[in-house]
Amino acid sequence: MMLHKEAVCFRCALKYIHSRNITLNMESSSSSSSAAAESAAVATCNKRKRQNFATTPHKEAKRLKTVQNGEETVECERPSRSPRISVPLDRLQQPITANELTELLHYAALGKTGGIKQPSWCRLLHQKKVKAVNVVIVEGLTQSHFYKHYLTLRHLRTNYTTRITFTPPSTDLASEIFGHKVPQSDCPSLSQTHNGNSELHKALRIHPVITKFGTQKKGLTAYVLSQEEMIKRHYPVKGMPGFEEFVCTDGVDCVTDSSPLYGLDCEMCLTEKGNELARVSLVDSEGNCVLDELVKPQNRILNYLTRFSGITAAMLRPITTTLRDVQVKLRSLLPSDAVLVGHSINNDLVALKLIHQHVIDTSLLYRREFGQRFKLKVLAQTVLERQIQTEEQKGHNPIEDAVAALELAQYFIKTGPRQVVELHLKELWGYTIEEESTDCEPAPTPSHRFADILQMLGQSVAFLGKRSDIALDLSNQQWHISDKELLASFRRQTKCPFLSVLQFSSLSDHLKKCDPQQEHQYQRVCANLRDMCVVFAGPFPAGFSEKEVRRLFRCCGPVRKIQMLHTTVRVHAEVEFELLEGAMLALKTFNGLNVQGQSIKVQRPVYESMLDLDLTLDALMCDSANTSQLYAVKLNPSVAEGIHISARVNGHMSDPKCSGITAVKTANGLPSVKVNGQQLKLTTTTKSKLCEEAVRETFGHFGAVERVILPVKPGKHARCAYIKFESSEGRHVALSSSEDLWKENYLVSPCLTPPHLPSWVAMATPITTVDPDREAAVEEEKTHMHTTSQEQEMDLMMGKLDRRLGKLFRSLPEGTLSVVVMLGHTSAHHLPGLCLMEVKQAS
Repeated sequence: MMLHKEAVCFRCALKYIHSRNITLNMESSSSSSSAAAESAAVATCNKRKRQNFATTPHKEAKRLKTVQNGEETVECERPSRSPRISVPLDRLQQPITANELTELLHYAALGKTGGIKQPSWCRLLHQKKVKAVNVVIVEGLTQSHFYKHYLTLRHLRTNYTTRITFTPPSTDLASEIFGHKVPQSDCPSLSQTHNGNSELHKALRIHPVITKFGTQKKGLTAYVLSQEEMIKRHYPVKGMPGFEEFVCTDGVDCVTDSSPLYGLDCEMCLTEKGNELARVSLVDSEGNCVLDELVKPQNRILNYLTRFSGITAAMLRPITTTLRDVQVKLRSLLPSDAVLVGHSINNDLVALKLIHQHVIDTSLLYRREFGQRFKLKVLAQTVLERQIQTEEQKGHNPIEDAVAALELAQYFIKTGPRQVVELHLKELWGYTIEEESTDCEPAPTPSHRFADILQMLGQSVAFLGKRSDIALDLSNQQWHISDKELLASFRRQTKCPFLSVLQFSSLSDHLKKCDPQQEHQYQRVCANLRDMCVVFAGPFPAGFSEKEVRRLFRCCGPVRKIQMLHTTVRVHAEVEFELLEGAMLALKTFNGLNVQGQSIKVQRPVYESMLDLDLTLDALMCDSANTSQLYAVKLNPSVAEGIHISARVNGHMSDPKCSGITAVKTANGLPSVKVNGQQLKLTTTTKSKLCEEAVRETFGHFGAVERVILPVKPGKHARCAYIKFESSEGRHVALSSSEDLWKENYLVSPCLTPPHLPSWVAMATPITTVDPDREAAVEEEKTHMHTTSQEQEMDLMMGKLDRRLGKLFRSLPEGTLSVVVMLGHTSAHHLPGLCLMEVKQAS
């Protein structure tokens, strides 16, 4: 009875917490009086959790319906409407530049009411509730420094949920932030700051095309429908009700202005189940037809709609092509970054039962008042001066319609919204404007600099740091000789500036004093980070090759490098994984494995840098960016049978002692494993291949899966996966069900690699080659069990920095977008920095 009540309370709490998008950490499980009772309770709980999470996509879909242009208009389940920032997982793995950072700052400060578009690389919801923007620039630090001193930086690693690699700018970042020009906009509230709008006739300012797209020419990405608009207008969207059986194309999450356009048009017949696909046509960006297929509807046809579709019974009689065949062809034909163009293309996608993320709808480009739409025939005749869908034709020609829609979109993008309206105002929209000199007199050219626009709007700006050439009035600058004075001065202010930039330079000064050893120190940082991904294994039988070691250990994840270590009588191997999770799984899975009758030991290297590794791994496991993520590998069936895992507690594998497993040498030189007398070969004939659909199907039972990332190199197939659940509870259930996953040859562990790093080793690998003498010195120092005075001083300074940033964060008002930028280096080497972002919530 008590367990039931706790489960009910838990479900209620989970529903409330999920509605607020708060990560729930459920990594610990309560103990019971007996092992049998605990096992039964866990099994029952897992079953209930799976049932609960089956409805999560529908709840999420219900919430998504309320999202309009980045602002949630009606929210029944989310009690809080505070601003929050997020970055898609795949975009997290690409570094951002100073220009992209300023895009976010412009949007956070001005928003859509200021004519600024949501940045393409991140999402800031409820921007209107952003109360202030604070940017801290930390000079001299790189991304590698952050992870080298990860345990010391408690505030930064726990209070900032979003981290992304930052490309060091060639110019002063503070000056770039204040002086960067805001894109010209047609927003009435900023009309005096934008020449384009001041020169525009007042009758055009309220034109539906101008109010939607502005006056400036933009790339095609400006006209791709957002997910919110697609949901609003009932386009097929993944996760939305009614589209569960639709097929998704393999598209990227973000397209660019150079992405290819494809025109699409479909014709339908009326069947017992409604309109069904009867013909589909696809043309490429040059207008060449790449697909034109007749399709046999699945249900009995009531009306061929020949007048519109051109389809007759005789045409469809010999056709055997099905909707499924067409879906497969479209998925193979469309590039991953393709943008589909069509006229009311939502109808075509519904007929195809296809979900495609990136579409341009020409009926929404050439907009009319009150939501009315032009017919494709009218647009083609007026804009393209081409006759389509004429009365002489027997039905529509979908190839012709697809080409027309494609060219209408290309013309709109090339010409720009303002010129399209002015050129076709009378023919399309049916009215003219009279010239009025008072309306068209150009206004004086104002400044478009970010700081100037904010001050024009009455917002305060401030810079605190060392004296430098900042594009800002002296009255808004404060210069300090130390970070301590800078922080104290900022906290003494009675009111936080709307935009404040603070430049911390103490660490940079310290690093400069360390020259010429600075590069040497960086190499040590990289070496220490790579050591985290290394395991030593052995002893192996004589003659055991590097190839055989690789085949065994790559079962746990991508292997970067293997070095065979030959002593006088035995063979060992140093295995360096690309991912922390690979090293951890190898340690837990292969330690104690008997190879050819010889038990091997898998262990971490004993270096000074590894003494706190267990603490670092625990901290990474509990990192807010990782709490809902799971790492999984799929073993070859033969390997899975040859490895026995004795016990798991909450998904953490105990050390396996596989004394009953022996191995013998086979004729082809590959190791084979004997379990209870049965021989299992570790060959490559049966490879473990992962695909997103299979991973989602397997792990979707444990909770709603938000994203699956398959790290894979070109020409290779994926062996491991990162699964991001919508809630940390999904990961918890999956880890608790590791025994069931093992039966399906899956090996799982909590996620350790930060989401913004596609490979931990790649982040820690120096970009330039190192002097051999220095490299030898680094290797020699790794064996010394002492810390230099410089390293101790650096660690103390990093701790001071973290505490000061914590005090600064606590002094910021609720609703402040807080950004901390570790600049990285551009001088001798291009070493990436790190950008941390968070919107401060009510305490």
